[in-house]
Amino acid sequence: MHLRHISVRQGLKQESGFTLIELVVVMAIIAILASLAVPVFTAQIKKAREAVLQEDLHVMRNAIDAYTMDKGKAPQSLDDLVQAGYLRTIPVDPMTHSSDTWVTDTSDTYESVDESEPGIDDVHSGSQDVGTNGKMYSTW
Repeated sequence: MHLRHISVRQGLKQESGFTLIELVVVMAIIAILASLAVPVFTAQIKKAREAVLQEDLHVMRNAIDAYTMDKGKAPQSLDDLVQAGYLRTIPVDPMTHSSDTWVTDTSDTYESVDESEPGIDDVHSGSQDVGTNGKMYSTW
């Protein structure tokens, strides 16, 4: 009689996959990378919004100046700039996410001798948050 050596594993199917420890290690690595990336991402978002704010303020201030020079009087509201065609629309404040929160400065002094009535001479963000330069957005 001839006995054969039979392996216990011979009849079982070998399963492949990850162990719990391997999964935990991978999840820990992903968590570490995410914790490093999220602050950088949010800082870049803030810088992008600040760039949009600076551009919007520049465009609106130029429109106020052009309106004042062309009409001989300052606009009474930002909507006057839209109605006269100096702006297509009032831009959305990137810090407050609303076009209704712009703060306008109205001066009682006249910009030129032929100006008939005072009006808006500057515009600022309505946000009270502080920018990356340390100044409040409402003072930009």
